[in-house]
Amino acid sequence: MTFRDFLDSLVLADLVDILAVAVVIYGLLLVIRRTRAVPVLIGIVVLLAISFLSNVFALRTLHTLLEGLIFYLPFAAVVIFQDQIRRALASFGRTSMLGIGPRAELESTFNEVVLAATALANGRTGALVVIERDEGLREFIEGGVELDAALSADLLINIFTPGAPLHDGAVIIRDDKVAAAACFLPLTRQTDLPIELGTRHRAALGISDETDAVAIVVSEETGRISAAHNGEITLDLDSRELRNYLYKHLVRETRGEVAETKVERAT
Repeated sequence: MTFRDFLDSLVLADLVDILAVAVVIYGLLLVIRRTRAVPVLIGIVVLLAISFLSNVFALRTLHTLLEGLIFYLPFAAVVIFQDQIRRALASFGRTSMLGIGPRAELESTFNEVVLAATALANGRTGALVVIERDEGLREFIEGGVELDAALSADLLINIFTPGAPLHDGAVIIRDDKVAAAACFLPLTRQTDLPIELGTRHRAALGISDETDAVAIVVSEETGRISAAHNGEITLDLDSRELRNYLYKHLVRETRGEVAETKVERAT
């Protein structure tokens, strides 16, 4: 069968099938890009290639050995890529991907969070604020002290004042409200982080590893502001950079050109 005959034999269902597989593979690649899963995935591909070549060149001992290893690859992949698999399933399960479902009006949170972070940074008061997006943080909210209070810079500053009952842990913001304080977050399992990053920074990365939330950190040692999203942390933000960071990850990603215009006006 020639390539032309193959094209002639294709029907609409085949094209839809190919497109669906391409979309799924592309989505998975987006999930694992710039993560520790990439070199592991490359290693698996190399292993499969060596197995194929060993079969072609009749290297029976090597091929038999690799066949045994490849049999267990699916089970190993589930263990190795468990964080990425969870994130991928959560991404595919978001109703917002289809353009349905309400979104909180997040713009009103920016000034309050930025004002609070700036004031806390000036006083070198440690803080960790997490803003919920599509993936719910209910389990972390229930593990803290639930407040359901109107968001304000003064409230955030009071919560993180040293010696205050709720200063230890993270504040979680949901739908323009302080949902809970004194929340404990999972620490990141990333091992290649600068030694100067403390527990708050590792917790911010941890929650961004597991969910699509945005986390803002104020270091009590240096007074510097950092922010984490999607397993990546941006260090040393000033108030303007923090505001633009929040617009980028909370508005621009879901509202396109409208958000970009708002960022320009804000700067």
